[in-house]
Amino acid sequence: MANHGYEKGRLNLPFVGLCSFGKYPYVGDWDAIDADVAILGAPFDFGTQFRAGARFGPRGIREASTLFSFGHSGAYDHEDDITYLESATTRIVDIGDADIIHTDTQQSHANIETGVRAILKSGAIPVVLGGDHSVNIPAINAFSDEAPFHLVQIDAHLDFVDVRHGVTAGHGNPMRRAAEKPYVTGLSQIGIRNVSSTARDGYTDARSMGSDIMSVRQFRQMGVDTVLDRIPAGRVYITIDIDGFDPSIAPGTGTPSHGGFLYYEILELLDGLARRNDIIGLDLVEVAPDYDHAGSTTTLAAQILLNVIGRMLYHRKQK
Repeated sequence: MANHGYEKGRLNLPFVGLCSFGKYPYVGDWDAIDADVAILGAPFDFGTQFRAGARFGPRGIREASTLFSFGHSGAYDHEDDITYLESATTRIVDIGDADIIHTDTQQSHANIETGVRAILKSGAIPVVLGGDHSVNIPAINAFSDEAPFHLVQIDAHLDFVDVRHGVTAGHGNPMRRAAEKPYVTGLSQIGIRNVSSTARDGYTDARSMGSDIMSVRQFRQMGVDTVLDRIPAGRVYITIDIDGFDPSIAPGTGTPSHGGFLYYEILELLDGLARRNDIIGLDLVEVAPDYDHAGSTTTLAAQILLNVIGRMLYHRKQK
């Protein structure tokens, strides 16, 4: 039977097969991670104060990421004249999800921390798919034996609550918990805007503990290069709350806030960080697919992650 020019072997097109992140290899043994980047799902949303549903974020992001599953020769960017995520040199694995125990925040967070520590032990860069923003707390805890770093947050909300109603590890607390760590040298909190659940003293505390706070309007007034100049050189961890983007392009989130970023603004910031800094970890949180009827939020999340991972790996090799 003639093959009529069809390719031989498995094509592995985006709409077939299992949905690992970017259709990269799945590694179930956390003691056998051998990669440059390892993806960990953290499907936890008990820390939310309004709309739940971010527990399905990792699954939604993985499914959307299959659209960008570059199984051929990588992703050529004609503006940069660079091919990112070249298949011959890109070593990315998906290690599945941390085990979440319903209603048990302490043990669920501990399981997330275990996953991030396993990635760090292997020498790979951890990329955590949330889940609500509280998953950043165990992710940052996992770096306790690592060299100090600066934290860059992209978010609509400050997330700098110390304790509220006895809660210290919800999605309003992670930047306060990070700022308390001796190995977190400071924070750049970018995109903070509008009516917020954080009282004025939260902003005073944040600034006194080393935060540089910028709204979307201030970011646009300064320009990306000026913003990058305000971020210290060296090691950075990046945490991206999807509500940092405008709900016109990212409606699928629990606490949407109008006046947010558009895609290229954040891509240019992340590209600059990949060029200037050493990105040592990353999480993307608060994607709630149930409110994402057109799939634009999960697509945005997958696209921004693959772009920053590609740039991070490429510029690391150049350095």
